[in-house]
Amino acid sequence: MPRLSTCLIIDDSSLDQEMMRRAMDATGLPVEVLFAGALSEARAVLKAVEVSLVFLDNSMPDGWGADFVGEMARDERFKRVPVVIVSDWPSPFLYAKARASNVCEVWSKRDFTPEAVRRVVQAHGLGEVR
Repeated sequence: MPRLSTCLIIDDSSLDQEMMRRAMDATGLPVEVLFAGALSEARAVLKAVEVSLVFLDNSMPDGWGADFVGEMARDERFKRVPVVIVSDWPSPFLYAKARASNVCEVWSKRDFTPEAVRRVVQAHGLGEVR
């Protein structure tokens, strides 16, 4: 099974980034975690680093995560990267846009737990849990 090497968390809240970093640390996964505080930063990271998994906030200062994942899905380099949208307020509209862009899951922020991260990683065959 391939090892998960790099996870990109796209969220503009430093508090949420810290919560997610702690949850990632608690997973025991062999993963490097990178953060982007804006979609423009995320585009730069995706072009520079091979990313295995993306956690994406929907409400960003420079656009909507649901639109960004559609952008990723149209790009041959990124369309197979699993994306989990993590939103404070997931709505039916968000779920519909996510399905159209092949998002693997939509979570609320409180759903971002070590157990949930491990489950997504295992479901996509991305890494080994220690």
